[in-house]
This record gives sequence, structure tokens and C-alpha cells, in this order.
Amino acid sequence: MSFTLAIVGRPNVGKSTLFNRLVGKRLALVDDQPGVTRDLREGDAKLFDLRFTVIDTAGLEEVTDDSLQGRMRRLTERAVEMADVCLFLIDGRVGVTPSDEVFADILRKKNARVVLGVNKAEGAAGDSGALEAWSLGLGEPVRLSAEHGEGMDDLYRILTPFREEFAEREAMNTPETEVDIPEELGDEEVDPVAHRPTAKKPLQIAVIGRPNAGKSTLINKIIGEDRLLTGPEAGITRDAISVRADWQGTPIRIFDTAGMRKKARVTEKLEKLSVADGLRAVRFAEVVVVLLDVEIPFETQDLRIADYAETEGRAVVIAVNKWDLEDEKQEKLAELKEMFERLLPQLRGAPLVTVSAKTGRGLDRLHAAICRAHDVWNKRITTARLNSWLGAMTEAHPPPAPGGHRIKLRYMTQVKARPPGFVVMCSRPDEMPESYKRYLVNGLRDHFEMPGVPIRIMFRSQGDKNPFKERKFHTPSRLRKHIEGRKD
Repeated sequence: MSFTLAIVGRPNVGKSTLFNRLVGKRLALVDDQPGVTRDLREGDAKLFDLRFTVIDTAGLEEVTDDSLQGRMRRLTERAVEMADVCLFLIDGRVGVTPSDEVFADILRKKNARVVLGVNKAEGAAGDSGALEAWSLGLGEPVRLSAEHGEGMDDLYRILTPFREEFAEREAMNTPETEVDIPEELGDEEVDPVAHRPTAKKPLQIAVIGRPNAGKSTLINKIIGEDRLLTGPEAGITRDAISVRADWQGTPIRIFDTAGMRKKARVTEKLEKLSVADGLRAVRFAEVVVVLLDVEIPFETQDLRIADYAETEGRAVVIAVNKWDLEDEKQEKLAELKEMFERLLPQLRGAPLVTVSAKTGRGLDRLHAAICRAHDVWNKRITTARLNSWLGAMTEAHPPPAPGGHRIKLRYMTQVKARPPGFVVMCSRPDEMPESYKRYLVNGLRDHFEMPGVPIRIMFRSQGDKNPFKERKFHTPSRLRKHIEGRKD
């Protein structure tokens, strides 16, 4: 991307709508009420043949204290300093407000490249607002309608010169080669090209959990900067925000998600959208970190969240946060492990890591657990090894015999990874009980070292594959008649 554009302005002027228009997807939450966006959200924008990075910001408020609005304003000001160009958006139907004048003065001091946009300026209703915008002293205003896509050609005309201005910088910062992938991994079952994270295809991680578990604080500590809005209030994060970083040499894209409460408590439309956005982030992810609060771990909602991640087929890592507040660490750790094994048997063997998002303790263990879970999630096992194992398993514990006829397991093969999926060819697959299926899944976990990763196993009927069964033409009698007929 040649340059970075930050969209700033008062709450509810249409910043997120314009952001969605530029990235071509409904990434940012949009609602009629002001102040929906709180964090910085980045996206890859496309405007005709122009490519750039766009940042959606929280609405600028005239607050400078440590309140939630004050922290949101400081985060937006950071985005202004990070960006190459600022698009200052005002509401064309409301016109220029005193707050717009204050923020225009701030932008003039902070950033030399400011583009003034007048949104909601379609039709005659936006004429007066577009004329008033000249008074801000930021140059020619661009009339836009983010909702209807009007004015995009004018925005393209104004932004195009920045492409050439920043092209040289982009060329200097673009590496000539991709991240090197070691050839020798020592494991014939892992394809090093298929899953090793690179700068182009980073490891996708989603952090999910209940409100106030410390998800945003943890991600800020991982990436080494205060990129996400944090605070003592529960439910600060609303959008599923993704951030790219290099974590201990591993290229990652990590998603921060809104805290998920019990469904019965979620009544507001905005919170429903936030939760849906977080669930969508889980489907994008490869590894899901379920973050628990050490003081109230494994509540019903935690169990539902972890089960959802497993159902979606994602590698799961359980992280217990606020470990620095725990006094009896050994006793608490033993209690957590016992609860984990008892309450989440479907994730048996998944890593459980204690961390402190506040101090950064345990992040090296969390990194190792995530990388290991990702390796296992991508694991492939040769058919020869699988069938050798299957023979030993059926000999130790033969398949059931419903109705007096034993089910025969003929052979087994792996059909997919991410997560590992297997097919067993057998007789009467519909009569295979769940208990025997669990026996095989647990055996796969233990023997091939695949702890905590969802394993999918399907049973199919091989059928009669005799190639001569239907070819009656070549029976001796028919062959004789055929020869006799030709003689006639």
C-alpha cells in the first residue's frame, strides 16, 4: 500500500460508512447512534486503480481527561500522527459546528496533509454545508455521500498525487524476498510450505472471552504498543479489530473481539452486532485464544465460547489472565487443570497457559503454545502409519457387532488438515456407535500427538468394488453364443 489515510471527524458524521465503502466490505459496525467506533480499524482500500491503507477512528470529542471519551480521543490523535494523509469529515446537513472548527485547528497543527470531506452532501440539502466548509481554511472541500457512493471520483482525483509522493518510500520498505522457510523441520507429516506463517500469510489469531477479561490489554502487550483502547469499564471493544505484528519472529494477524455475555443479557442491537462480529473473527482465525479471568474461570459463558471455537474447527489455547493477582499459584493451577479436564473434555490436551496481560509474564509460553497448536492443526499423517495404527487399535478393542454381525474396518486415510480430518472405510457405517468413534479420536490424539485440536472422523461404506461383477458378457455361455453368432 502506497500511503495511509486516516478518516477523522466528530461522532456520527459517517466515518465508518465511508471506511466500509473504501474497503468494499462491511468491516466496521455502523449504527444510527453516535460513538459506535472506539478503536482504530485498518483496512486495505481500493478506489478505482488506487490502493492504500485506510484507518477508521473514533469520533473526536472535546474531552481531554482520562474518561473513556478522553482515551478514545488520544487514540484518534495517535492515528492522525501515524497517517500520511487525514480525511477530515464533516456532516453536510448539519454544517460546520464549533467542534469542527476546534478539530480543524488541531489537524492543521498535527498534520500537513489534510483533505476536507463533506459527507451526506447529496442533493440540495448538502449545498449549504459544502459552502460553509470553506470557512475551515483546509482548502477545497470534497462533496461525498458515503452511503450512496457519490463523490468517489473527486476523492480519487485529490488522493492520486499522494500515490506518486509515497511510491519511493514504499519501494524502499518492501523486502525483495519473502520470509525464509527452513527446509529441515524434522517431521515428515508437516508440509513446511503449507502452513508456516509468512509476512504475506501471517498466523491468524483471535482472542475471545467474556467482557473485561483483558483481551485488548493482552494484545497491546503482545504487539508492544497501546494500539487498542483499554480501561476498567467492561465492554469497551465493539468491533473485531485486527492488528498485524511480528511476535517473537512470527508474523501474526491478531483479532481483538468484543466481550461475549450470555445471550439472554444481550438485548441492544449494537451489542448483538458486536458479538456477531466477534464470532465472524473466530471463523477467520486459525488459532483461537480463549481468555479467562483467574478470579472467575470456566463460567458457563466461557465454556460456550470454547465449545464454539472447537465446533468451528479451530485450534484452541486456553489462557488464564490476571495471574499476577493470584497468591496461591500452585493450588490454583491444579484446580484450573482439574476444572478444564472435567468441563471441556472435547478439548482434552489443549494447552492451558497462565498469563498477566498487565505485566507481560507468561507471553513467551503463550507464543509457544499457539505455534505448537498451529503446527498440530496443520498436521498430516501418512496412510501407511494410519493403517498400522488402526490395526493395533482394532486388535486391542474390536469394533462392535450390532445384531451379531461385527463391523469391519477396512482401511483409513487422512483427507484434510486444518483441522485434521479422516475417513474410515468400513461395513455398515450407519451402525457405528459414538463410543467407538470417541475411542478412535482419543487414540489419534494420544498416538500421533495431536492434543487439543478438533479431529473430524467419518465412516463410509466401501461397497463391492469387484470390477467383473456386472460384466456378464464374458461368461462362457454368452461368449460361445457370441462366437457362433459371428460365424453365421
